[in-house]
Amino acid sequence: MSKSLKMVIAILAVFMLVATACGNDDDGADGTVGYISLGDSVPFVKLVSDSIQREADAAGLDLVFCDSEIDPAKALSCAQLLGQRDVDVVLNFQVFQESSPEICAAYGGVPTIAIDIVQPPCEVAFMGANNSGAGEMAGAALGKYFKDNFDCEYDGYISLESTAAGAANTDRMGGYRTGFTQHCEIVNERVLDGADRTDTALEQVTDLLPAMPGERIAVVAINEDGIIGALAAARTLGRDGDLYYSGQGTDPSIWCEVRDNPNYVASTAYYPERYGEILIPAAQKLLAGESVDRLLFTEHEIINSENIEDIYEVTDCG
Repeated sequence: MSKSLKMVIAILAVFMLVATACGNDDDGADGTVGYISLGDSVPFVKLVSDSIQREADAAGLDLVFCDSEIDPAKALSCAQLLGQRDVDVVLNFQVFQESSPEICAAYGGVPTIAIDIVQPPCEVAFMGANNSGAGEMAGAALGKYFKDNFDCEYDGYISLESTAAGAANTDRMGGYRTGFTQHCEIVNERVLDGADRTDTALEQVTDLLPAMPGERIAVVAINEDGIIGALAAARTLGRDGDLYYSGQGTDPSIWCEVRDNPNYVASTAYYPERYGEILIPAAQKLLAGESVDRLLFTEHEIINSENIEDIYEVTDCG
């Protein structure tokens, strides 16, 4: 065999090896992922949605997005859309836990990663907050503040909740009570349901405060939207200094309050801007037929006026 022929054969062999390697580069994650947003009008949720889209784009993943707009009928419509598009995996952030069986059936019961709210029966993994732990962290920070500053002598405890969120509400707000009572007993507790949106929290806290006198009232909430509504109510009634706050999520809507308001004691960070970094790789594993961890928790830490600027750039506070 001539040298030139041997060289040609060698070159062809190299090309075949390269082609084989390129062909095996497929990660097996072909398919379509559906995403139901809780409602992108909520700042926290918009950060989650943007992070999912960003990571899906980076991975070259086909993503079908639908915003449920905090509406159970719209959530069902979103599920029906995903079913029509034959998605293979769903990232489900719809907030009405009781509707989850109907929602799941509407998109064909495909493997689902629930985001912050459990989604039986098609949930194979839960991604988001360690709700009990996140609530306990913030509750302990607020309770310690009341112990250190008031020797646990205070006038009331307002809990802004959303029973529609099911276990997320029970665990998170129960965690608050567990953490707070590590330092102080809970007195004169008032629970306001459906106070997870700014407008409803504003209305309910405005109605409550005239019947709740005192200069030391603890306010805890399932999210920052509720805290923003409570802040607005206190300011409207001229009671800015009477309420002391602790929220969940630390999204940008609350940064200025955390840094500048001495009555905002502590927030538990969830880093919604990072959710996609966990969700999209997990979705790719499911598409490839691989298993994923049952619990995919985000990182949590307490954020207050002392450390918020170490983590976020707080600007435009007026």
